[in-house]
Amino acid sequence: MKVLVIGAGNMGSTYAEGMIGSPLLGRKNLMIYDADPGRREELRKQDVYDVHDRLDASLPQADVVFIAVKPYHTEELFEEMKPHINSDQIFVSIMAGVTLDYMSETLGVDKIIRAMPNLPAQVGKGMTSFTGTEGVSRVELLTIENLLKTTGKAIHVSSERFIDASTGISGSGPAYIFYFMESMMDAARDMGFSEKTARILVSSTFEGATELFNQNNISPATWMNRVASKGGTTRAALDSLADNNVHELIHEAAFAAFKRAMEIGEESTASAE
Repeated sequence: MKVLVIGAGNMGSTYAEGMIGSPLLGRKNLMIYDADPGRREELRKQDVYDVHDRLDASLPQADVVFIAVKPYHTEELFEEMKPHINSDQIFVSIMAGVTLDYMSETLGVDKIIRAMPNLPAQVGKGMTSFTGTEGVSRVELLTIENLLKTTGKAIHVSSERFIDASTGISGSGPAYIFYFMESMMDAARDMGFSEKTARILVSSTFEGATELFNQNNISPATWMNRVASKGGTTRAALDSLADNNVHELIHEAAFAAFKRAMEIGEESTASAE
């Protein structure tokens, strides 16, 4: 199996690094292409990848094609790709808002996977949701799942609606965590802690709480009740969060991302018509 990654930005490079570092592929079986000559030169200096200068030479060799470019590049890119693809190839899109129907109609192919990764994929802790067209077999779906798992975890969802929904939870979710972390660090600094100490206090707390959650089949609400005693410090903090409707605001934020993901998909479909 040969894989081509088109686009060597953050996500494209992340998946390339994950796949080439796994037993699934070797250097000769992972090709990478970027339209920027300077970026290709940077990749060659790393002496890790099979870097290609031309799509017409690399694309026909690939069994699986990861497309990791900005959505506004798709029209030009797909026009360049179309003469060099074949019906046996599987195309994996990690482009936000680019729908399966748009790719199928524009490229004229049947085997397409749409995936939604997130930023922690860069450190092997990613969460990627994915779905595919009916043209993708169960065996091919499993193959793609294993490739996606080289950057963390991957879950198959039944439709594109859940790709958009996962955008609101796991795709955009790390930003919510960073927002909360920044607020806690601001509080720590205002209490007199140094930047370094504030960072350690907050990051260790998040890491420890996540590990507790992962190692036990206990709900977040149960954990909160275990930590918060009546009249205590934690209860005071939780009461303040409740009084300020923070739970509802986080809920609304996730749905705002979900709604925007659907709008982007509709916009891309409309632009193709």
